Amino acid sequence: MALKHEPTEPTAPHHSAQDALRVLEIVARHSTGVTAAQLARQAGIDPERLTTLLRMLRREGYVEQIADGAYVTGEALSRLGSAHDRDRALRETLQRTLDRLRDSVGAAVYLSRYVDGEISIAQYADGPATPVVNEWVDFRYSAHATAIGKSLLGQLDHNSRRDHLSRHKLARLTSRTITSDKLLLSRLESQPPTVPHLDLQEYAVGTVCAAVPITAGSSVGCLALSLPVEHAHRLREAADALNRNAAPVLLGLTI
Repeated sequence: MALKHEPTEPTAPHHSAQDALRVLEIVARHSTGVTAAQLARQAGIDPERLTTLLRMLRREGYVEQIADGAYVTGEALSRLGSAHDRDRALRETLQRTLDRLRDSVGAAVYLSRYVDGEISIAQYADGPATPVVNEWVDFRYSAHATAIGKSLLGQLDHNSRRDHLSRHKLARLTSRTITSDKLLLSRLESQPPTVPHLDLQEYAVGTVCAAVPITAGSSVGCLALSLPVEHAHRLREAADALNRNAAPVLLGLTI
């Protein structure tokens, strides 16, 4: 099935990932190293913003700083640039990033994709203090009730959304679940692309979730988090932090 995207304004992570890619392209062209001043001039990026980008790129292993202070390509970029076992290298890189995000936002974190008309959890990061949500109903059949599902459907065009809903009945999972196609579609269409989708105990009593779009090329994806309902007061702050720190995930998917 051919999927179409709704035209949306670029989100902050997309801008950051685009700037980071530009920086990496310049670093890669200078095999003996390039200074921050040269990078700022050649990339056309404000020095203060460049400092933030370089900090993120060093943390993720995409660039390294050598003895004279210049920047060269890092091990993570070298691994992803190799055709040999690239898929494994990408999974490992993304997992490290998701683990850092989990620790940063204090919640279980999920990377999800919309593949061949279905929802798929590609990777996740959890821990003893940040348990994953209990998947008591297959996520493929509960897009209407989850932040992940609503974020993914929100990136499709109207016909693709209707196609998905025609194949998956909007079952009532909790007293808060939306079961009206018309209401769900209306909310998806009115949701600004820069605002996280929320699940306030719509999928499971006792759990709240948030999701932000992560779309690389023609691939529809999202980054999400879940929290026990007793931590619901942290949801919006955690969602904003997730959105601010989503660029490394998008960058890994784009390289």
